[in-house]
Amino acid sequence: MRITVLGSGGWGTALALLLLENGNDVTLWSHTRVHCDRLRQTRENPRLPGVALPEGMKLTADMEEAAGSALVVMAAPSFAVKETARLAAPFLERDAVVVSAAKGIERDTALSMTQVIERELGGKGRAAALSGPSHAEEVARGIPTGCVAAAGDLETAQLVQDVFMSPRFRVYTNEDLVGVELGGALKNVLALCCGVSDGMGLGDNTKALLMTRGMTEMARLGVAMGGRKETFAGLSGMGDLIVTCTSMHSRNRRCGILIGQGRTPQEAMEEVGAVVEGYFAALSAHQLAEKVGVDMPICACAYHVLYGDQPLRSAVERLMRRSKRREVDESWI
Repeated sequence: MRITVLGSGGWGTALALLLLENGNDVTLWSHTRVHCDRLRQTRENPRLPGVALPEGMKLTADMEEAAGSALVVMAAPSFAVKETARLAAPFLERDAVVVSAAKGIERDTALSMTQVIERELGGKGRAAALSGPSHAEEVARGIPTGCVAAAGDLETAQLVQDVFMSPRFRVYTNEDLVGVELGGALKNVLALCCGVSDGMGLGDNTKALLMTRGMTEMARLGVAMGGRKETFAGLSGMGDLIVTCTSMHSRNRRCGILIGQGRTPQEAMEEVGAVVEGYFAALSAHQLAEKVGVDMPICACAYHVLYGDQPLRSAVERLMRRSKRREVDESWI
């Protein structure tokens, strides 16, 4: 199958390597010619040191190369998906499958990444999402990984499953596109919170509390948006939450640790040196929760810390002093 991967960061490159290994004709597109030339010269992505880019992988900075592709993977950061989809639209086949590998919510509109893609493509293509606990650093090295392919119809989800499935990359299908995409976006906010907790030295108990109650918030919003609560117990919910909140591969957790140690959010993101999706998702999640009237206290505190200068200790106290609740009555709703 002819496939173009749009976005040559670590995740896009890892997916391109996987698709090439699966026997596809793969082109990896870079947003800038400078980055593309560097990949050509070194045959290595600096985000994935030690992982060689095979000669069979085509590298380009020309969007026209996407023409004729049966499947297009949108691997740009969430804030760049709109622009990338707009650039790609004139060259895409009308029946192409466009897979969002980005995890985020568009600022102000609160649209998911597939909704942004569909809007920019103007009726072209079939949108799907690929999500789950999948650090690029591990996928690129062939470490066993599981993900979920989601689409509004099972046929599209199964096509994505077939294309990505390999002995080292297991893919499940799910028709709950809303739930899968929300899980992938919101877990980044919670990973930032867990990183802050680690940076403050609050311990494992606090992290477990944040992850568990954070999962409840994710599911609560997902159900309000039309998703299924059981999706959040799967790979795009619990699975992605666990790996992002606990691994040092996670840019969100590393950024949170720095904030917990006293850096400002801007200083922390600069030190991480890569896109921290949770920072942008915190604002979008806050806007979305207010729009649909869903209580998300952890995400609200993340928003006020990142965008409103609320002191960290004050945020922790605010969460711990909330009025009493029954756990079972609230869980997953």
